[in-house]
Amino acid sequence: MLTELTLARVVHVLAVVLWIGGVAMVTTVLLPAVRRFKDPSEAVAFFEKVEARFAWQSRITTLLAGASGFYMLHLLGWQRLLSVHYWWTHAMIAVWLVFTLMLFVFEPLFLHRWFHERATRAPHSTFRVIQRLHWGLLTISLVTVAGAVAGSHGWFWW
Repeated sequence: MLTELTLARVVHVLAVVLWIGGVAMVTTVLLPAVRRFKDPSEAVAFFEKVEARFAWQSRITTLLAGASGFYMLHLLGWQRLLSVHYWWTHAMIAVWLVFTLMLFVFEPLFLHRWFHERATRAPHSTFRVIQRLHWGLLTISLVTVAGAVAGSHGWFWW
């Protein structure tokens, strides 16, 4: 029988797979390919077109991950936030918050404009900065996913 917790966990895992998997694809495939374009203006245009489509996937999946995650926290008990044994819960919330701010606040308010203006002036260094940022976000995301999987199966580091 499918319980509320199981359904929330299924939605959560699927959302995280699509969201972080997409970040991995952008980081390891799209950005290196775009950096090899001969024409910088073509690289910027192509990246913006692909990133705009992926941004919608990211927005939807981060909303689903957040809603299902907070619902699971409600079902399992908010007191988990008071225990260091559930450190990955704090990490998940932090990663979710960073991406949510990037996707819903920073990107619409100024990051999109900053990227376009900077990439027009200095495309190579701009893509280098963007790729480093993506590697940082992907790294903390994967550490968090690994910690959540291990921790939710009873493995603690201490």
